[in-house]
Amino acid sequence: MYAIVSIAGVQMKATPEDVLDVPRLDAEPGAELKFDQVLLLADGDNITVGRPVVANAAIAAVVLEHRRGPKIIIGKFKRRKDYRLRKGHRVDFTRIRVTGITR
Repeated sequence: MYAIVSIAGVQMKATPEDVLDVPRLDAEPGAELKFDQVLLLADGDNITVGRPVVANAAIAAVVLEHRRGPKIIIGKFKRRKDYRLRKGHRVDFTRIRVTGITR
């Protein structure tokens, strides 16, 4: 069984006991969350596609930790103009464990 779920605007495939990295959520580690924006639900050959979401379907998850991704370096450059710019940023994300999928 798996589901395609929208979490904070990002669509992800979730199966029970999966560990997912999602955009930063406002929840403490150990908190239980429920996501009801399930777009597709598949159980073997039985596939349910939502219009836009599957009714009464939800994903239950537990927050494991908050982390930061690797540093991403952005560089800009214009030739013959003595212009070089180097910036960087790190993305904040939350690591969750999917505990169950309900219909």
